[in-house]
Amino acid sequence: MTSEITLFVNPTAGRGRGAHAAQPAASALRAAGFSVRTVVGEDADDALTRARAAVDGGTGALVAVGGDGLVNLALQAVAGTRTPLGVIAVGTGNDFARALGLPVRDPAAAGALAAGALKGSVTRDIDLGRIGDRWFGTVLASGFDSRVNDRGNRMRLPLGRFKYDLAIVAELAAFKPVPFRLTLDDGSVREVDATLVAVGNGPSYGGGMRICAGADMSDGLFDVTVVGDCSRATLLRVFPRVYKGTHLTHPKVTVYRAARVELAAEAVTAYADGEPVGPLPLVAECVPGAVRVLTR
Repeated sequence: MTSEITLFVNPTAGRGRGAHAAQPAASALRAAGFSVRTVVGEDADDALTRARAAVDGGTGALVAVGGDGLVNLALQAVAGTRTPLGVIAVGTGNDFARALGLPVRDPAAAGALAAGALKGSVTRDIDLGRIGDRWFGTVLASGFDSRVNDRGNRMRLPLGRFKYDLAIVAELAAFKPVPFRLTLDDGSVREVDATLVAVGNGPSYGGGMRICAGADMSDGLFDVTVVGDCSRATLLRVFPRVYKGTHLTHPKVTVYRAARVELAAEAVTAYADGEPVGPLPLVAECVPGAVRVLTR
């Protein structure tokens, strides 16, 4: 393994935590004997081009310093290669790091862990979801949750998580269940009026909401959580349970397991790792061992 490591930095992650986190992460890697090169793109496309160039150039690891959005971008560069991915999780949600048991909002600890993993060749191959040529690590969301994202992304104020809390309230007032058509890898078709459908490679999204609480990133399968035609009152009662994953026992919630999922619905945008993918229909496939990550 080459001794040069690439830090892939989002300076705006977590209201500026990304820029501050790069220094302790780099210090930990240098203290372990690695040389460190930093990549910061002018925009997402430029950043991805630079990250891919680093991977193609043989960097020893691509270490993402930011939140789930930057991790998602990093996955586009390292998926399908043997270049390991490190994560310095300093964003708002950090669900990818949570799923792997990595430090969250502690860049010095995360940098030390990455450095130790590189020195000891401690890596883990995990599954990824793939939609066409686009990869995702945690959850593909569609329905109520994706409409909350749509609304939140249109709001300029307030900043941070509170914006999405307001978007939830606004969507609750207007939301009606959506007719979905699900086709799973055994060819079975399910047509259901659903509040949301979440396709989980990992267990959580939105900063610890365990929507697909049983998802395992190493089993080659998605957990597909379908929340049925809930009333607003039922949704308000069930929603808080998502943080512990106990919503899965509610009679309006069904979980399927599949390696390939086709989703179709009218006027629904899908989000993966919190990033917009595009309108349904789409096909998501679980690809076993698609990325190598630095772990404990």
